[in-house]
Amino acid sequence: MMSGGEGARFSGAMTLLRDCVRGEPGQRLLIVSEPEGSGFYDDAAPKVTAAAGRFIGMRVYQTQSECFLATAEDRELLLDLLRGFDHIVFFSRVGDQIRFSADKDMPSSTMCYTLDLESLNSAFGTACYRGMCAIKEVIENALLAAQHIRVSCPLGTDYEGYPQWPSCSAGDVRIKRFPMLVPRPIPAEGFHGKIVLDRFLVGTGSQFYQPYHLPLHDTVFAHIENNRILDFTGPDSEVKRVRGHYAHVSQLYDIDPDYVHSWHAGIHPGCHFPSKAESDILRWSGTAFGNPRILHFHTCGNYAPGEISWNILDPTIRIDDVPIWDKGWLQPERLPGIEPVLEDHPQLLELYRNPHRNVGMERLEEA
Repeated sequence: MMSGGEGARFSGAMTLLRDCVRGEPGQRLLIVSEPEGSGFYDDAAPKVTAAAGRFIGMRVYQTQSECFLATAEDRELLLDLLRGFDHIVFFSRVGDQIRFSADKDMPSSTMCYTLDLESLNSAFGTACYRGMCAIKEVIENALLAAQHIRVSCPLGTDYEGYPQWPSCSAGDVRIKRFPMLVPRPIPAEGFHGKIVLDRFLVGTGSQFYQPYHLPLHDTVFAHIENNRILDFTGPDSEVKRVRGHYAHVSQLYDIDPDYVHSWHAGIHPGCHFPSKAESDILRWSGTAFGNPRILHFHTCGNYAPGEISWNILDPTIRIDDVPIWDKGWLQPERLPGIEPVLEDHPQLLELYRNPHRNVGMERLEEA
């Protein structure tokens, strides 16, 4: 039996293993982590998760991966390594890189976005996973039924349309996310308008290239019609830099630079990033997108997640004229059909009313 201190230390790992992974005694669990000292994940979170797995009677194995998969051969070697286990938990960015794998033999797998033990044991990692999944489902039902969606933000984003959902889902179903961060991406087809690009452009975790992010010295507007970037406008020097970055990344992977695939906003009120985003842009881009204050687009490449993301701070998202995200505050009470979910999970409603607001993109007047 755990002591009080051990229980607190294991609280996030137990939420991960029991609620998300659904691990059971005797099952074989493989924890994949990055090399110690890599700087992206801390070393404690995977170790504590392994200890929690052993406590509930799982047969726990641990291995280290490279931080990134550089080639198709690396990908196949990793997929071969995963076979024979009941569950895989990734404390490694390679989990993101194989998130869209079509390998039907891949075991039940979970990509963990709590980058350190503090995050794992915070409200981000300990909030009821099944409750968050239920909220995600209600949000998706509202989006699927919507006749009109409009996105705006304090800096001037104005983007609207009617989502053209594919006849079959092509979502990232092979690997679960922990914690539950975002609803399924909304297709860009059927939308038009302008998007504010502010602070920086950054990669999506699909590939890792140099430079991985482009600092922006001034605001640029992206003008979109359906799945196409029609133009960038703003200061000439900044527009030139943005276009150059798109040309560089698209040439690296032989992809369409002007393609806008989809977008979605964060839904987890416990998600946070304690430092300025630019202080560690890789770590920021690997977790902060789950907070409702951030909406991100998948661009550059006709696939999810693309290779360049746009990050919009404090979006208002109106679903049939109801502001479900209201200047970065997700208001679950405004969703049709949400009442039984909130009745079952009152602690989540309290978290939505008192969310983490520090996402690393705060403006000077907020600091």
